[in-house]
Amino acid sequence: YFKPAWAKFLGPIFALAQGFFVGAISRAYESLYNGIVVQAAGATIAVFAVMLVLYRTNIIKVTDRFRRVIVGATLGVMALYLVSIVLNLFGSGIGFIREPSALGIGFSVFVCVLAAMNLALDFDFIEKGSKMGLSKDYEWVAATGLIVTIVWLYLEILRLLAKLREN
Repeated sequence: YFKPAWAKFLGPIFALAQGFFVGAISRAYESLYNGIVVQAAGATIAVFAVMLVLYRTNIIKVTDRFRRVIVGATLGVMALYLVSIVLNLFGSGIGFIREPSALGIGFSVFVCVLAAMNLALDFDFIEKGSKMGLSKDYEWVAATGLIVTIVWLYLEILRLLAKLREN
């Protein structure tokens, strides 16, 4: 059972652990593809800024339908990744997730767009929470959620750039 009050304690611990994890992954990618980390970080910042502008100017509006579609697609991608991990344990896998083929690159582009759309959901949660006067505990929940989305976007952009360099 999740309690929002826990977020102010668990959020920073989670962010620190995520930082070590992302740092290790970034170092591995950088050792294979010189300059890729700077490109991925720059692209992540650019996507974040564009999504914030699109959200703030109401070009992207978070409706119930939008939320359902994005959450459903996100859960679908998560399930696909979990199946791929399990299959990898048995020496198989879902090749197009990792391959630099047209299908693999297309999948990565789709997941990057999906991660970007999740930013709109985060912005909406933050805005609505502020308007509703939610407790300070929810600020930590919102911040942790935003960090998770940004890191996911960064990792997906990193994966896409690596595929493009392989192709």
